[in-house]
Amino acid sequence: MMNTAETLSGASTGKPLAGWRVLVPRGGPWGDGVAAKLRSQGAVPVVAPLINFAPTEDLTALESALADLADGTFDWLTLTSATTVDVLYAYRAVIPATTKVAAVGETTAAALSAVGYRVDLVPEKDNSAAGMADELIALEPEPRRVLTLRSEIAKPVLTKRLIAAGHDVRQVVAYRTVGVPVTERIARDVANGRINAILVTSGSVAEQVRGQFADIPEETVIAAIGPRTAKDARKVGLSVDIVARRQTVDALLDAVSGLPLPHASDEFHL
Repeated sequence: MMNTAETLSGASTGKPLAGWRVLVPRGGPWGDGVAAKLRSQGAVPVVAPLINFAPTEDLTALESALADLADGTFDWLTLTSATTVDVLYAYRAVIPATTKVAAVGETTAAALSAVGYRVDLVPEKDNSAAGMADELIALEPEPRRVLTLRSEIAKPVLTKRLIAAGHDVRQVVAYRTVGVPVTERIARDVANGRINAILVTSGSVAEQVRGQFADIPEETVIAAIGPRTAKDARKVGLSVDIVARRQTVDALLDAVSGLPLPHASDEFHL
């Protein structure tokens, strides 16, 4: 239980998120990395994976593509979500030096780096499949061999645009997104305000936050990692309190740290 004195004592350390309890909605190496950043800023991370990936219904196509990737068949590999990185890591996929890697945004890029993969391209302006397509097409005027990995529900925007530009593209569904029920304790902590902020890092996470936490206190900060995610969150009925200026974890935590700590003058309810 935290009281005012404890909060002020934590704040006196100069750590920007002293006293905060923050829900991290993904596990694995990415979630561990975010938790470490939160601890370094004085917060208490609550890692509660809300989404996970389930195997694609066409494992043969995925395994064949990953084998060809390891053999150097492709000039580019494109990834449009951090969950796709989880699939690569689960398969211990090999990305040869001859294959360049494009990540749709800093979240996906950070997930790649967390498990030891390199990143050659992150869109500078538009962190979307369309934005990635624009930059790849501008960067590669000659036809290239491209492997695009996506989720079952993602629209094939990137694939269609690259094909229209003359590239040889193999599109493979890498995974299906499934929700992961949180524990009763975490659901109770959200409902009674013990969780001060919930990080929303994708549309899929937003759907799970809305579906699993029926009663989110008004004081709880809903923090979206970028404008696109904020739009997806609002679409499913979440009230977004803060939006990171850049689509990075650091920018997201900076945005949260600029807000007053909810319940700072009150003890939490059990």
